[in-house]
Order: sequence, then C-alpha cells, then structure tokens
Amino acid sequence: MIQILQFVGALSLMVILHELGHFLSAKAFGVRVEKFYLFFNPGFTLFKFKPKNSETEYGIGWLPFGGYVKLSGMIDESLDTKQLASEAQPWEFRAKPAWQRLIIMASGVFMNFLTAVVVYAMLLFTYGNEYVALSDAPYGMEFSEVAQKHGFVNGDVLLKADTMQLEALDQEAMRAIFNATEVTVLRNADTVLIPIDESLKLDLVAAQTGFASFRNPFVIKGVMDMSPAQLAGLQAGDSVVAMNGITVPTHQDANPILKAHKLTPLSIDYVREGNLFSTTVTPDSAGFLGVYLKPYYEMFPVTKITYGFLESFPKGLQEGVEMFTGYADDIKIVFTPEGAGSIGGFGSLAGLFPNAFSAQYFWTIVAYLSVVLAFMNLLPIPGLDGGHILFLIVECIRRKPLSQNFMIKAQVVGMILLFALLFYANGMDLVRFLAD
Repeated sequence: MIQILQFVGALSLMVILHELGHFLSAKAFGVRVEKFYLFFNPGFTLFKFKPKNSETEYGIGWLPFGGYVKLSGMIDESLDTKQLASEAQPWEFRAKPAWQRLIIMASGVFMNFLTAVVVYAMLLFTYGNEYVALSDAPYGMEFSEVAQKHGFVNGDVLLKADTMQLEALDQEAMRAIFNATEVTVLRNADTVLIPIDESLKLDLVAAQTGFASFRNPFVIKGVMDMSPAQLAGLQAGDSVVAMNGITVPTHQDANPILKAHKLTPLSIDYVREGNLFSTTVTPDSAGFLGVYLKPYYEMFPVTKITYGFLESFPKGLQEGVEMFTGYADDIKIVFTPEGAGSIGGFGSLAGLFPNAFSAQYFWTIVAYLSVVLAFMNLLPIPGLDGGHILFLIVECIRRKPLSQNFMIKAQVVGMILLFALLFYANGMDLVRFLAD
C-alpha cells in the first residue's frame, strides 16, 4: 500500500507540473484554458470546480493515464472540433503564431525536465553525494551470471571503461561500461582487458538481472529469534571466516556452501571481539542461517561530496542532462525482442518505490520519472506533446498549417497507438505477476 501511495503521489505531482507548464505558457500568450485536469475523465469526473469569474474548470478524472489542459481552438485528444467551425478568435490557440504555439506545447516537457533538475539539485544540497569508491572495495565485485558469461570474474576490481576512470558503481559508470569497447579490471594483481559489445546490455535486459554488486565480508548485523544462527550461539557483530574448514572471505563465498548443506550440520569458524571461535549450525531448508548481514557501506569507507545551495544547481543540471541522454540512448533497446519483453506499466513503476517511505529515495525516483516523462512526451506521436511539436515544425517549414482533417486523423491514430502501448505494458506486468 505504501508503494502504491508513493507512486500515485509522485505521478500526480509530475502530471500537475507538466500541465502547469502548458497552462502558464498559454496564459502568458493570451490563450484561453477551458480545463485543467489531473487524469483523464471519459464519461464522468470524480471532482471538478470552476472558480467564480474564471474561464478554467479544474478537476480530477478517473483514468490515471496522465492529465490534460484543454485550450480553446486546439485539436487535441478530446477531438472536440465545435469551436473550429467558426472564425478563429484572438484568445484561441489556433489564432496564435506558430512560434507561440510551439512554446506552449514544449512547456510541459520543459517543466518536467526543470522539476528533475531542481529535485536533483535539492537532493545534492540536502544529502550530498555519498558512495563507496571502487578503489575502497578490497574484495572487488560479485558479478551476475550474465556478466560472468561476458568475461567478468567474481573479485574483479573495476578500473576503467575505455579511458574513463571508474569511481563508483552508479548509473554513470554503468552507462560508460555498456558503451565502452573494453573494460579494464584488476584481477589477482594483474590488469585484464575485457571486450564489451552491445549484447551485454541486451542480455542483462533479457535476464532482468543486475550487473554487479560489492563483495563484502560475512559480518552479522542481527540474528532472528529461534533461527539456526541463534540456536548455534551466533550474535550480532560476529564475523564468519570459514565453513567446514573452507575460508570464506565474503558472504558471497559462503552462499554456495550454505545451499549445499540444507538441514545438514555445518562447522563454522567466526571471530568475536578479536577472538576465534567455532560452532556447529544447521542451515534451514532454504540454506539460510537466519541472520541479517552488515551492508557493504557500513564496512567500507564512504566518500561524501557536499554541495552549497548555488553550486548544487549546475550539478543538478548535469544530472538531469545525463539522465535524459542516457534514457534516450536506452530507448532503442525497446525495439529489440529483449527490450520488448522487459517493458512494464504502472505495476513496474510502483515497484520502484520502497515498502517504507524514505524522503531521499522518494524524491530520487520523482526526479528520474520526471526525466522519463519529459522524454516520452517528446516522442513524435500524435496525442503526445512531441506529435504537436512535430506538426508545428512542419507548419513552420511549409508556412501554412496542416489541414484540420489530417490533424483529426493523426490524433485518432496516435491515441490508438498510445492505448495499445499502455495495454501491452500493463499486460506484461500482469504476466510477470502471474508467473511469480
């Protein structure tokens, strides 16, 4: 429920800000705004009101696919052409110069991108940028099965993607790795070059798995009541160093041993307050001990970069641009069989939010989704802002507007495509849910 509430709140905020961009620019150019709606309202409206002496009706629809502002004299997704039968009035969208209409159409996208930049800036100002440097992770990385098939080996320390020095395991590093021709790693004190091709990203998308995570020691942070670990006398703070005489430098090394000893007594060596002890534990039927492990960022040095209020905005802009260009680069994957199978709808988006509310994480997702919304609305599909922008650019080139009949047909085709995409994306969510 907390996930759903966060998603609805984030979606509502982004839609309102997007439509506010259209609203403010339309007002600035003297265009009458007839409706300002959060969500669509085919058939009926959940809530609506019209302030006294206002030309605009405000409301909330029941179909949570976005929102809209209805501009006088504009052919939009409503396909309301009654006004177009009469002479154009000065307050109508169609009566304004093409450059003004272009700004009005682009303002929603601009507002979403601006939202992302401001949110990124405020996150940097409030929390700074914290990360564990790859050079401060002595045990290297634990790579997914897909990454291993492409030449990476557990324990490799990531150094460079082509000539770019890799500092942290973040989005910037991942994009650099995926776009590189080779990645340099440190393996057992030797420098190794791993060739990279586009199939790495496609294979990760198809497998719906991550690339790598930090390898870290088996240090217990907490013990569950009546668990195998508690029954064996293990406590928070204990560091497991060996199992059945086999050294386990990291908890990743311990996992295969635990899986192989389900419901089977297992000798464990552990360190407590600098002293070495031994005990016997019987993992449960899933191969678990019933412990919480200390995360890597509590054991390795954490690098923190702080930003003043003013200096946070250039960095926020950089974050927004990098996220936008990165998403634009990733979108081509959608047109591959691997990418088509990974498309998700509202369920996938809601799943981005944690089960417990975290202000930092919430606003990070809001910034990311704002960039996604900005990019998606720029796609040249009728019914989206990008479709209107494309038609206005064509109008500027040919120096006369496209025909009303063409615009209506284009809107119909665009809406069919958009609803087909929505049904497909949410259908894939349902398929994955039933498969689980």
